[in-house]
Amino acid sequence: MSNKLDAKDVELFLLDNLDFFESRESLLSEMKFKDSTSSASSLLERQIYKLRDEQKDLMGLLTSFIETAQLNEDLFNKSKELTLSILDASDKDEVISAVQNDFTKSFNINNCQLNFYSNSEIDNIEKETGMSFHKGAIHCGSFSSEKMVFLFEDSKVESAAIAVLFNKTEIGLLKLGSYERTRYLGDEDTTFIEYIRDILEKKFQSIDSLNA
Repeated sequence: MSNKLDAKDVELFLLDNLDFFESRESLLSEMKFKDSTSSASSLLERQIYKLRDEQKDLMGLLTSFIETAQLNEDLFNKSKELTLSILDASDKDEVISAVQNDFTKSFNINNCQLNFYSNSEIDNIEKETGMSFHKGAIHCGSFSSEKMVFLFEDSKVESAAIAVLFNKTEIGLLKLGSYERTRYLGDEDTTFIEYIRDILEKKFQSIDSLNA
Protein backbone atom coordinates (compact mmCIF):
# COMPACT_ATOMS: atom_id res chain seq x y z
CA MET A 1 0.00 0.00 0.00
CA SER A 2 1.39 3.37 -1.04
CA ASN A 3 1.95 6.01 1.67
CA LYS A 4 2.04 8.83 -0.88
CA LEU A 5 -0.49 11.55 -0.06
CA ASP A 6 -2.95 12.56 -2.69
CA ALA A 7 -3.09 16.32 -3.40
CA LYS A 8 -6.87 16.23 -3.11
CA ASP A 9 -6.68 14.65 0.34
CA VAL A 10 -4.27 17.38 1.47
CA GLU A 11 -6.61 20.05 0.12
CA LEU A 12 -9.60 18.53 1.93
CA PHE A 13 -7.61 18.25 5.16
CA LEU A 14 -6.63 21.93 5.03
CA LEU A 15 -10.22 22.95 4.34
CA ASP A 16 -11.29 21.03 7.43
CA ASN A 17 -8.43 22.51 9.50
CA LEU A 18 -8.24 26.19 8.56
CA ASP A 19 -6.08 27.00 11.59
CA PHE A 20 -3.40 24.48 10.60
CA PHE A 21 -0.80 27.11 9.73
CA GLU A 22 -1.41 29.34 12.77
CA SER A 23 1.21 27.48 14.79
CA ARG A 24 3.37 26.69 11.75
CA GLU A 25 4.26 30.14 10.39
CA SER A 26 7.80 29.11 9.58
CA LEU A 27 6.38 26.50 7.18
CA LEU A 28 4.41 29.19 5.40
CA SER A 29 7.53 31.23 4.77
CA GLU A 30 9.09 28.31 2.89
CA MET A 31 6.13 27.57 0.64
CA LYS A 32 5.87 28.78 -2.95
CA PHE A 33 2.74 30.25 -4.48
CA LYS A 34 1.84 31.23 -8.00
CA ASP A 35 1.65 34.98 -8.47
CA SER A 36 -1.91 36.19 -8.46
CA THR A 37 -3.20 37.54 -11.75
CA SER A 38 -6.13 39.27 -10.12
CA SER A 39 -5.98 42.80 -8.73
CA ALA A 40 -6.41 41.56 -5.19
CA SER A 41 -4.19 38.89 -3.69
CA SER A 42 -5.66 36.21 -1.52
CA LEU A 43 -5.54 36.64 2.24
CA LEU A 44 -3.16 33.72 2.51
CA GLU A 45 -0.75 35.25 -0.02
CA ARG A 46 -0.75 38.55 1.85
CA GLN A 47 -0.10 36.80 5.15
CA ILE A 48 2.82 34.91 3.63
CA TYR A 49 4.34 38.04 2.08
CA LYS A 50 3.91 39.86 5.40
CA LEU A 51 5.57 37.01 7.26
CA ARG A 52 8.49 36.93 4.84
CA ASP A 53 8.95 40.72 5.13
CA GLU A 54 8.91 40.50 8.92
CA GLN A 55 11.43 37.67 8.83
CA LYS A 56 13.67 39.73 6.54
CA ASP A 57 13.40 42.76 8.84
CA LEU A 58 14.23 40.66 11.90
CA MET A 59 17.29 39.21 10.20
CA GLY A 60 18.38 42.72 9.25
CA LEU A 61 17.97 43.93 12.84
CA LEU A 62 19.90 40.94 14.17
CA THR A 63 22.74 41.54 11.71
CA SER A 64 22.85 45.23 12.65
CA PHE A 65 22.86 44.36 16.37
CA ILE A 66 25.77 41.94 15.93
CA GLU A 67 27.77 44.47 13.91
CA THR A 68 27.13 47.19 16.52
CA ALA A 69 28.16 44.85 19.34
CA GLN A 70 31.39 44.02 17.51
CA LEU A 71 32.15 47.71 16.97
CA ASN A 72 31.43 48.50 20.63
CA GLU A 73 33.67 45.67 21.78
CA ASP A 74 36.46 46.89 19.52
CA LEU A 75 36.10 50.47 20.82
CA PHE A 76 36.07 49.23 24.42
CA ASN A 77 39.28 47.24 23.95
CA LYS A 78 41.05 50.14 22.24
CA SER A 79 39.85 52.57 24.91
CA LYS A 80 41.10 50.26 27.64
CA GLU A 81 44.54 50.02 26.03
CA LEU A 82 44.73 53.80 25.65
CA THR A 83 43.67 54.34 29.26
CA LEU A 84 46.27 51.88 30.53
CA SER A 85 48.96 53.57 28.42
CA ILE A 86 48.08 56.91 29.98
CA LEU A 87 48.06 55.51 33.51
CA ASP A 88 51.38 53.70 33.00
CA ALA A 89 53.19 56.84 31.80
CA SER A 90 55.64 58.24 34.35
CA ASP A 91 55.80 61.86 33.19
CA LYS A 92 54.13 64.46 31.00
CA ASP A 93 56.15 63.65 27.88
CA GLU A 94 55.33 59.94 28.11
CA VAL A 95 51.62 60.74 28.42
CA ILE A 96 51.73 62.95 25.34
CA SER A 97 53.64 60.32 23.37
CA ALA A 98 51.25 57.53 24.42
CA VAL A 99 48.17 59.55 23.46
CA GLN A 100 49.50 60.63 20.08
CA ASN A 101 50.75 57.15 19.18
CA ASP A 102 47.61 55.31 20.30
CA PHE A 103 45.19 57.62 18.53
CA THR A 104 47.21 57.46 15.33
CA LYS A 105 47.75 53.69 15.28
CA SER A 106 44.70 52.23 17.05
CA PHE A 107 41.99 54.76 16.17
CA ASN A 108 43.20 55.60 12.66
CA ILE A 109 43.47 59.31 13.40
CA ASN A 110 45.44 61.02 10.66
CA ASN A 111 46.81 63.80 12.85
CA CYS A 112 46.75 63.71 16.64
CA GLN A 113 48.36 66.40 18.76
CA LEU A 114 48.32 67.07 22.48
CA ASN A 115 49.84 70.50 23.06
CA PHE A 116 49.97 72.85 26.03
CA TYR A 117 49.78 76.62 25.90
CA SER A 118 49.98 79.62 28.22
CA ASN A 119 46.93 81.84 28.71
CA SER A 120 48.32 84.44 26.31
CA GLU A 121 48.92 81.77 23.65
CA ILE A 122 45.37 80.48 24.03
CA ASP A 123 44.08 84.05 23.67
CA ASN A 124 45.96 84.31 20.39
CA ILE A 125 44.61 80.95 19.14
CA GLU A 126 41.07 82.05 20.00
CA LYS A 127 41.61 85.31 18.13
CA GLU A 128 42.98 83.56 15.03
CA THR A 129 40.32 80.83 14.90
CA GLY A 130 37.28 82.56 16.36
CA MET A 131 36.80 79.54 18.64
CA SER A 132 36.43 79.57 22.42
CA PHE A 133 38.72 77.27 24.41
CA HIS A 134 37.22 77.63 27.87
CA LYS A 135 37.37 74.81 30.42
CA GLY A 136 35.37 71.77 29.27
CA ALA A 137 34.96 72.99 25.69
CA ILE A 138 34.86 70.46 22.85
CA HIS A 139 34.69 71.40 19.18
CA CYS A 140 33.73 68.89 16.49
CA GLY A 141 33.23 69.55 12.82
CA SER A 142 34.62 70.49 9.47
CA PHE A 143 36.20 73.92 9.72
CA SER A 144 37.79 76.21 7.18
CA SER A 145 41.11 75.19 5.65
CA GLU A 146 42.72 78.26 7.23
CA LYS A 147 41.69 77.14 10.72
CA MET A 148 42.85 73.58 10.07
CA VAL A 149 46.27 74.69 8.88
CA PHE A 150 46.61 77.05 11.84
CA LEU A 151 45.64 74.37 14.38
CA PHE A 152 47.38 71.34 12.84
CA GLU A 153 49.92 72.77 10.41
CA ASP A 154 48.55 70.16 8.02
CA SER A 155 46.59 71.18 4.93
CA LYS A 156 45.15 67.65 4.52
CA VAL A 157 43.06 67.83 7.70
CA GLU A 158 39.42 68.46 6.76
CA SER A 159 37.53 67.69 9.98
CA ALA A 160 38.55 67.74 13.62
CA ALA A 161 37.64 67.17 17.24
CA ILE A 162 39.33 69.43 19.77
CA ALA A 163 39.04 69.04 23.55
CA VAL A 164 40.28 71.53 26.14
CA LEU A 165 41.97 70.34 29.34
CA PHE A 166 43.48 72.35 32.16
CA ASN A 167 46.79 71.63 33.87
CA LYS A 168 47.73 74.11 36.58
CA THR A 169 49.28 77.08 34.74
CA GLU A 170 48.80 75.64 31.25
CA ILE A 171 45.87 74.87 28.98
CA GLY A 172 46.01 71.72 26.89
CA LEU A 173 44.39 71.07 23.55
CA LEU A 174 43.80 67.48 22.46
CA LYS A 175 43.45 67.82 18.68
CA LEU A 176 42.23 64.93 16.54
CA GLY A 177 42.38 65.66 12.83
CA SER A 178 40.99 63.55 10.00
CA TYR A 179 41.58 63.73 6.26
CA GLU A 180 37.90 62.74 5.85
CA ARG A 181 35.59 65.75 5.75
CA THR A 182 32.67 63.89 7.34
CA ARG A 183 34.60 62.13 10.14
CA TYR A 184 33.66 64.61 12.88
CA LEU A 185 30.38 66.15 11.74
CA GLY A 186 28.21 64.71 14.53
CA ASP A 187 28.30 64.43 18.31
CA GLU A 188 28.74 60.64 18.43
CA ASP A 189 32.41 60.91 19.44
CA THR A 190 31.91 63.60 22.11
CA THR A 191 31.37 61.21 25.04
CA PHE A 192 34.52 59.24 24.25
CA ILE A 193 36.61 62.41 23.85
CA GLU A 194 35.25 63.74 27.16
CA TYR A 195 36.25 60.49 28.83
CA ILE A 196 39.83 60.67 27.52
CA ARG A 197 40.06 64.35 28.44
CA ASP A 198 38.99 63.61 32.03
CA ILE A 199 41.53 60.77 32.29
CA LEU A 200 44.27 63.08 31.02
CA GLU A 201 43.40 65.87 33.47
CA LYS A 202 43.51 63.45 36.40
CA LYS A 203 46.81 61.98 35.21
CA PHE A 204 48.46 65.38 34.83
CA GLN A 205 47.20 66.41 38.25
CA SER A 206 48.79 63.25 39.69
CA ILE A 207 52.11 63.97 37.94
CA ASP A 208 52.08 67.58 39.19
CA SER A 209 51.44 66.49 42.79
CA LEU A 210 54.36 64.04 42.64
CA ASN A 211 56.69 66.72 41.32
CA ALA A 212 55.56 69.36 43.80
